[in-house]
Amino acid sequence: MRHGKKVNHLSRTSSHRKAMLANMACSLIERKRINTTLAKAKALRVYVEPLITKSKDDSTHSRRVVFGYLQNKNAVAELFRDVAPKIADRPGGYTRILKTGNRLGDNAEMCFIELVDFNETYLSDAKDKKTTRRSRRGGGKASTTAKSDDQVVEVKEVKADTTVEPKAEAAVTQVEEVVQEVTTETEATDVDAVSEEVVEAKSEDKIEPAAEDKSAEDAGAKAEKKEGEEDASEKSNEENKD
Repeated sequence: MRHGKKVNHLSRTSSHRKAMLANMACSLIERKRINTTLAKAKALRVYVEPLITKSKDDSTHSRRVVFGYLQNKNAVAELFRDVAPKIADRPGGYTRILKTGNRLGDNAEMCFIELVDFNETYLSDAKDKKTTRRSRRGGGKASTTAKSDDQVVEVKEVKADTTVEPKAEAAVTQVEEVVQEVTTETEATDVDAVSEEVVEAKSEDKIEPAAEDKSAEDAGAKAEKKEGEEDASEKSNEENKD
């Protein structure tokens, strides 16, 4: 009976379970991420994290103890050479479990188990996020940093305003200059048009008197011709009578 025993036997004997967990631990150390069921991943986390902690002390004794569990020289070398330097500053929690849904065949809950310090996606996201914290308590370091951040923001806003004003003034002056140029051009065009009209009117005034004189001369000449013709006709009539 298993009364009071909290170890998940995974439906296997003790030897089978230890061999399976040792193989899974070697695969996790070499590949940094494996896909398995959620029950096996939780059992593997309890099995492999003490070995990773042991790798922080790179000594012959530590290597022999880890080799007694893993039974794989390549995995032991990988653990002490590559994994140990990255987890040197981490006080536990070396693995992460990510659930991926249920398996189609037996509906078993599946997941990924991976080493935390070897996931580049999570590391890049953590670098992009801000590390400063703002607490609601007064008189703490966080509040002072928050105040300093607010002051920096205010100073930046003031600088931005001061830099914008000269640009706005320059734009206004440019607009005023353009308006002045347009008004001067329109005034010049109006003056030119008026001057042209005056010149035309003067020219017409000069031409009209001359035309009137010519018309008067023509009318006088025609009247004289008619009088001469009438005199000639009268003389001829008188001669005919005689």
